[in-house]
Amino acid sequence: MERRSFLKKAGAAGLVGAGVSAPVLAAESPTIRWRLASSFPKSLDTIYGGAEQLSKRVAELTGGKFQIRAFPGGEIVPGTQVLDAVQNGTVECGHTCGYYYVGKNKTFAFDTTMPFGLTSRQQNAWLYYGGGMKLLREFYAKYNIVNFPGGNTGTQMGGWFRKEVKSLADLKGLKMRIPGFGGEIMAKLGAVPQTLAGGDIYPALEKGTIDATEWVGPYDDEKLGFYKVAQHYYYPGFWEPGPNISFYVSKKEWDKLPAEYKAAFEAAAAEANLSMQAEYDAKNPVALVSLLQKGTKLHQYPADVMKAAQKAAFELYEQEAAKNPDFRKIYTEWKKFRTLQHGWSNLAESKMENFMYANRVK
Repeated sequence: MERRSFLKKAGAAGLVGAGVSAPVLAAESPTIRWRLASSFPKSLDTIYGGAEQLSKRVAELTGGKFQIRAFPGGEIVPGTQVLDAVQNGTVECGHTCGYYYVGKNKTFAFDTTMPFGLTSRQQNAWLYYGGGMKLLREFYAKYNIVNFPGGNTGTQMGGWFRKEVKSLADLKGLKMRIPGFGGEIMAKLGAVPQTLAGGDIYPALEKGTIDATEWVGPYDDEKLGFYKVAQHYYYPGFWEPGPNISFYVSKKEWDKLPAEYKAAFEAAAAEANLSMQAEYDAKNPVALVSLLQKGTKLHQYPADVMKAAQKAAFELYEQEAAKNPDFRKIYTEWKKFRTLQHGWSNLAESKMENFMYANRVK
């Protein structure tokens, strides 16, 4: 992005979805049809909705000449194979999470989130103004992909457990569905991480094949029914403090687009990025109240778990940086940015929020 604000790309009115008319396009502007593979099912309407919003806005901004059809996870390719589908030309674009692909290279995690890393606001600051997009674009170029921020869930919940976790010792031998760096951290704490597709989680939890699972937050978790088979709901999801969902575009197809279509895509992606976070922030509190009324027991992770997890996380990062040049290049700059952001947020945002939460107005 080279310090260009997405506000300039999208326009303030576009970002709030306020009746922006389509630009005047040349009569000879081509009609283009793309397919978008999502990693998410339609039932998770907020996160899947990011792709639908992109499609709708791109069409509106190009007078219907640039059409993008979104397909839910599994219809074209499985949800965890979207990157491959874009890279090999099966589809022109996708909507997915970088950390699904850490098996290829752990550097992908920076595009989504790092345990004990950046909140959603800090992640956007890093991507748009802190050099993050430049670094990630250089990395994604190796896969012939152009990436765009396309949504965020905010800090996620810490998962559903069949039994209460009272201390670090209770994690020993516990089978938990948790992928990526989060899974590696849990393994260092004594748990046994499992990788399961979304549709396989509920039956595994119900049968006792796994003892715990993480997903997103109250709104999506209630839809998936985890509260019916695991009563203990933990917070915070320290492995996902501000997960960014990305649009992936084939570099080959991107380079073919007229400049006006590129601008429309970038504007629509920025709108989807802003909208998803706002929608989750509105829906999650209502869903949490509903879950508590259904018997869910809310717990904060014990302090010894949090401290051990953070220590394990940064040990993993340093180990990966020592052997992976791609990871080291981004990690070095990301870590500096994180330090600055945490200092600032703790000074202003955190103090203001903590005061208000501790001194509620009746």
